[in-house]
Amino acid sequence: MSTSRFARTLVTAALPYANGPLHIGHLAGAYLPADVYCRYRRLLGEDLLFIGGSDEHGVPIMLRARTEGVDPQEVVDRYHAQLRDAFVAFGMSYDYYGRTSSARHRETSQALFSELHAKQAFVQKTESQLYDAEAKMFLADRFVRGTCPTCGYTDAYGDQCEKCGRSLSPAELVDPRSAITDQTPVMKETTHWYLPLGKQQPALESWLATHPEWKSNVRGQVQSWLKEGLSDRAMTRDLTWGVPVPPIEGADVEGKVLYVWFDAPIGYISATREWAEQQGDPDRWQAYWRGEDTRLVHFIGKDNIVFHCLIFPAMLQALGGYVLPENVPANEFLNLQGEKLSTSRDWAVWAHEFLERYPADYLRYSLLRTLPETKDSDFTWQDMQAHVNNELADTLGNFVNRSLTFALRYFDGQLPALVDPSAADREILESLGEYPQKVGEHIANYRFREALSTAMNLARAGNKYFNDAEPWATRKTDMVRCGNTIHVALQISASLSVLFEPFLPFSAEKLREQLQLSGLRSSARAGEGGPLGWADAGRPLLEAGHRLGEPAVLFVKVPDEAVAEELARLQAKAEAASQAAAELPYQPLNETIVFDDFQKLDLRVGVVKVAERVKKSKKLLRCEVDLGFEQRQILAGVAEHLAPEDLIGKQVVVVANLAPRKMLGLQSEGMLLMAEDRQGRLRPITTDSEPGATVR
Repeated sequence: MSTSRFARTLVTAALPYANGPLHIGHLAGAYLPADVYCRYRRLLGEDLLFIGGSDEHGVPIMLRARTEGVDPQEVVDRYHAQLRDAFVAFGMSYDYYGRTSSARHRETSQALFSELHAKQAFVQKTESQLYDAEAKMFLADRFVRGTCPTCGYTDAYGDQCEKCGRSLSPAELVDPRSAITDQTPVMKETTHWYLPLGKQQPALESWLATHPEWKSNVRGQVQSWLKEGLSDRAMTRDLTWGVPVPPIEGADVEGKVLYVWFDAPIGYISATREWAEQQGDPDRWQAYWRGEDTRLVHFIGKDNIVFHCLIFPAMLQALGGYVLPENVPANEFLNLQGEKLSTSRDWAVWAHEFLERYPADYLRYSLLRTLPETKDSDFTWQDMQAHVNNELADTLGNFVNRSLTFALRYFDGQLPALVDPSAADREILESLGEYPQKVGEHIANYRFREALSTAMNLARAGNKYFNDAEPWATRKTDMVRCGNTIHVALQISASLSVLFEPFLPFSAEKLREQLQLSGLRSSARAGEGGPLGWADAGRPLLEAGHRLGEPAVLFVKVPDEAVAEELARLQAKAEAASQAAAELPYQPLNETIVFDDFQKLDLRVGVVKVAERVKKSKKLLRCEVDLGFEQRQILAGVAEHLAPEDLIGKQVVVVANLAPRKMLGLQSEGMLLMAEDRQGRLRPITTDSEPGATVR
């Protein structure tokens, strides 16, 4: 189940951004899969290190700090503590959880930047960029707002128009304005250091070619970037919050910081260094980052693929001597109650709030059942209730509770001996040997839903065995046969307490306490615990006469009333956010036009035949639209508001005489008309008329 050429495994989970709390989408995307994987490999007895931390730099944190009127450090201190505590409550088995505002991280990031500069890995460029004279600062992409040159949207960001989806640069905006002071910025020269990704593309492609086993969604997005061709990417920014650019001979670096996506992945390295120092062996980090026999795995969400599969590996290749990722098993997005998660609308289930009302294992199990491993999936409160009630309580919990209760009542709380076992007894005991390999193989290949289902199959098999054996009947006629049934059922329970350890660590530990089963290797810390490991789940673990503990209910069912309360709470939050939005001002009217201006627009009815996500964009959907007299390909910047299935089959209104434009290598031949409310949500304008009909 393990790959022998690796002496150790280093696992990282995406650094959560320290400007808000965790929600279930974050947990399903990167963190829960990473934890299951780590716990499993520790049970195998492997040398594994699990590293994480808070990402504490970047423009959004500056914006939040400005809005709140506080220092950015105050913002990240608050959310770092909240993130750390939520991870602990959720059962994340980090060996070390760091933060990118630490002194060690600053020193590590600056040292690696200086090393790359000494190796002449950067290209230095002096360019004119927008500058806010009142705020006395250059404006990063998100600090600039203005009118989109493509669709005329008046509140486009400097890097992308959220209405039409077009990628932009701040210089392309019409009537640009500073998001800080609302003043018109001026152009001013500034110097930055770029990583020439195009030059490194052949080396990246050669390395990526050695990993055909990566998930198709990951390879697809990476290949899309490579096909278009990589370009130089700035590794520095003109900002006041971040890791300062270290001194460079002959260059003015005052007011410059490292690009957040340069320093953030270095956070994995700096946190590993901090862990090594904590162990009293400061050089130990090098074995995990520079050892040729180290397996490096990055667990991330789909929006971080390019950074972990191209930019960070390019940095490591340029440095030389560093381990490159063995795998980057990115997940897709999780929806909530059939709608996209939206922090602005408070349409989310926040981790810290869930854990105040329910056990962590309830959330772990339900999320694992619905992980978006290959496509977007949906979390609903009704499904969570069904997962807990029908599977955890009625299948797993019921089986182990019945087994322990029988032993307590009829065998003095001890494990009965197995005497002259039946074929059914022998068959199910022999089947135990299959489960560690089957479950483990799924985990090792990042198929966590299948792994969980396979483990639960053993509980289902145990229930069937128990029911077929009818110990409630044999206790009256044949106590030896009854004892055999309870012996076998408790051996199955012991195996389940190991197999479920990676998935449900809190419940698995409680089950072992009830079984009085000790000596299991720790799934939370490598090298700790007893001699029993993962493979031991494939054999009987309890000796005849073994004294058992008191049985107790492992899983309490979630009542209908609780689900109704959660749905009402979710709806109330969304309504409160909607009410707050209702108090927002309406978008001001554009300049008055004359009838002849309007007559220039050719608006036609079209039917959306195909809609699919554009791999390299979070915002674009590629639509094939039937206008009756011809088919058009149209790129719509609505992917954060609508799923492809929300458009397929709809009769929409199209701006049919808009000049074609290329976006991300795809030709867009028109525009879908959308209505935008005061919360910024987009919905298509639809009609009952035939395809090709003119809209007047």
